[in-house]
Amino acid sequence: MRIAFRLFLSTLLLAGLAACKEEAPQPPSTSDIHRAESLRPASDDLRARYERSCLACHTAIDAKAPLTGDIAQWKPRLGKGMDVLVKHAMEGFNAMPPKGLCADCSEADMRALIVFMSQGKEERK
Repeated sequence: MRIAFRLFLSTLLLAGLAACKEEAPQPPSTSDIHRAESLRPASDDLRARYERSCLACHTAIDAKAPLTGDIAQWKPRLGKGMDVLVKHAMEGFNAMPPKGLCADCSEADMRALIVFMSQGKEERK
């Protein structure tokens, strides 16, 4: 009886630990990379800023930046809140330099670029 009870507790403990495990994000697929490379903002001004300042890192898997349009990669970052993401973009964060190489971008521009890259489309106004 004691052995059966211990076995039951061990099984219950292992099941509980397995339920607590977070799923690791899947690495981007080739189609994710091709999609990131093909996406562009619709507005001319935002497209120019994106191509000049964001595209190189957010379409290359080696840059370790979240890929444009890859919602799964952006989700944990968006979970920190848009204000935090804009602050990180303006001040620099990890390997990203301040303003992400967009010296003339305002906070509103950064917000629009983050919305575009995180969703693969521009925010409707």
